[in-house]
Amino acid sequence: MQPGKSQLLQQAIEYLKGVGPARGELLRKELAIHTLGDLLFQFPFRYVDKTQFHRIGELMPDSGTVQLKGILRRLTTAGEGRKSRLQGVLRDESGKIDLVWFKGVHWLQKNLVVGKEYVIYGKVTDFRGTLNMSHPEMEAADTQNEKEAVSFAPVYPSTEKLNTKGLDSKVRSRMMQVLFEKLTPADVPEILPDYVVKKLRLLSRFDALKAIHFPTNAEELKAARNRLKFEELFLLQLRLIQLKKRRKGAVKGYAFTTIGDYFNTFYKEKLPFELTGAQKRVLREIRQDMGRPIQMNRLLQGDVGSGKTMVGLMSMLMAIDNGYQACMLAPTEILAQQHYDGIQEYVEGLGLKTGYLTGSIRGKKRKALLEELAAGDIHILVGTHAILEPPVVFKNLGLAITDEQHRFGVKQRAKLWKKNTPYPPHVLVMTATPIPRTLAMTLYGDLDVSVIDELPPGRKPVTTEHKNEYQRRRVIGFMKEQIALGRQVYVVYPLIEENEKLDLQALEAGYEQLLLDFPMPEFQISVVHGRMKSEEKDFEMQRFKEGITQIMVATTVIEVGVNIPNASVMVIENTERFGLSQLHQLRGRVGRGADQSYCLLLSSFKLSKEGKERIATMVRTNNGFEIAEADLKLRGPGNIEGTQQSGILNLRIADLAQDGRILQTAREIAHRILDDDPKLEKEHHRPLGLHLEQHYKHLKGWARIS
Repeated sequence: MQPGKSQLLQQAIEYLKGVGPARGELLRKELAIHTLGDLLFQFPFRYVDKTQFHRIGELMPDSGTVQLKGILRRLTTAGEGRKSRLQGVLRDESGKIDLVWFKGVHWLQKNLVVGKEYVIYGKVTDFRGTLNMSHPEMEAADTQNEKEAVSFAPVYPSTEKLNTKGLDSKVRSRMMQVLFEKLTPADVPEILPDYVVKKLRLLSRFDALKAIHFPTNAEELKAARNRLKFEELFLLQLRLIQLKKRRKGAVKGYAFTTIGDYFNTFYKEKLPFELTGAQKRVLREIRQDMGRPIQMNRLLQGDVGSGKTMVGLMSMLMAIDNGYQACMLAPTEILAQQHYDGIQEYVEGLGLKTGYLTGSIRGKKRKALLEELAAGDIHILVGTHAILEPPVVFKNLGLAITDEQHRFGVKQRAKLWKKNTPYPPHVLVMTATPIPRTLAMTLYGDLDVSVIDELPPGRKPVTTEHKNEYQRRRVIGFMKEQIALGRQVYVVYPLIEENEKLDLQALEAGYEQLLLDFPMPEFQISVVHGRMKSEEKDFEMQRFKEGITQIMVATTVIEVGVNIPNASVMVIENTERFGLSQLHQLRGRVGRGADQSYCLLLSSFKLSKEGKERIATMVRTNNGFEIAEADLKLRGPGNIEGTQQSGILNLRIADLAQDGRILQTAREIAHRILDDDPKLEKEHHRPLGLHLEQHYKHLKGWARIS
């Protein structure tokens, strides 16, 4: 959402009155503001009411961000070197408040004058029972300034360097005023079609930009935000849908026209349980995709245990019925082995040959497997990224399924495309990481997305409870009861890379304590952590799987998808250090058998507001999509797994956690426009086409990398 080709907006930032070369260089380095257009499209992130002053004597620890006016009474430094800080006191007729600065100390000492009256703005905090304010904005009190004060003064993103070099938010606001003295509606021409602006009652582009920087009231600000959010999300959706439409016509694939004996026999005689409505719907979508002579690119989302693997297997049978081979890639050997064992059991008696390939299969065994694969004797190959190596050649690969997409790099996925000629195989990507709808529409807007949103019948939801340190003995007692019933228990510790040493100590200390609570030989305990070699990890996992050990102590390395039906208790230590989706994935390790399962969230007594919310969400619901939505609201979109690398989420004003409805409207209108005018050639769509060409060329989408 950047400006059109206006001459004014393309001017270098240093040519704006009051900027000059030195400040221009700083703005470029610190905020990537190169032109006047960049300046215009960097919006305030909040607004402050500069007409209101609070009395110091009436402040409370929870007063939040306030504006005060008083005399600076004292200024002293404390601490040395990097720990030095500047301390001050501001007093008005009702009381005094402490001020403290940890950065920019020399600059402040030079510029602040004791005995002078200041207007200050900052957040009130409570330090050992005394109210204080750290890093307040300071400005000499001035009657002229007070006359010009507005209820919605913009506050712009800034950095320490900019503030100390005299380019703080206030100066940037002045720069914006200088820009608006020159700017005319012709410099920011309308790019949305007139009928869209009228239908949605949007402000014009120029009015919205003016009001976002200098709103006169709350309604005007809301209208400006609404217009700019819509524009940003609409342009993004337009580009993603364009990519999707182009791709659908561009990449040819194999048309699987028959549903034959393998599929039908399996469905009628081998299916171990009735498919859920969601599984049937997704299979129909996949069948429709693979029935066309165009390559399928579909993302399949399903919560832990929703039956994605069954949908994957039945899709592979469709490929085999049409004379093609199929493969399934898993991110780890444990997972690959699990998929292989499951699939082999399901297809027994159908006359199909399955193969298993990982890095540890070598020598004659590997050679024989590769020969059978190239000859077309192996129908289904399951394995790790060893499948992607050049010596692995299929006779005719028709369908490739990858499990847990974000574990595979872009280059690795591209290798899958080259596993067949003349056309690439159909691609199905399965993930158990539920992605909120708004995020899926944006991140995967150019992919087809299927969702399995119901669990198979007979699955008992996992009972989740929160326990604090004082209840640890009760947790130990509960673990003993469950082990006496023949069940197994996971105990999981967090792993934070920066502090691996400390985390390992915590895990080891926890293990020592468990040895006292669960003494040998009556109890056996397995340990798995990131520092172990993979053979050691596999050995311990195998002991646990076979029931030799009753307790598995691990860091978060217990892989997504590990299936041990007899493990029915998950104890998570230091729950407050895990993200919501991580907690949900861990909870998914239990509840895979017929027994009632439990997840116990242990935390310290002191929890942040966010920590409490996360734990409350886990206790309240087992629904992965509900949890993903809550996670998005708590952490924002940039932290959801797999999103950092996409570059799609560098949104200037829209917020996917809050703006779902605007996004939905934007997507619907974008669809309608492209259905009617795919190349945006009609008169009223031309400005849109031109704008997309100029500003959205870099956006490649995800479909290219599956």
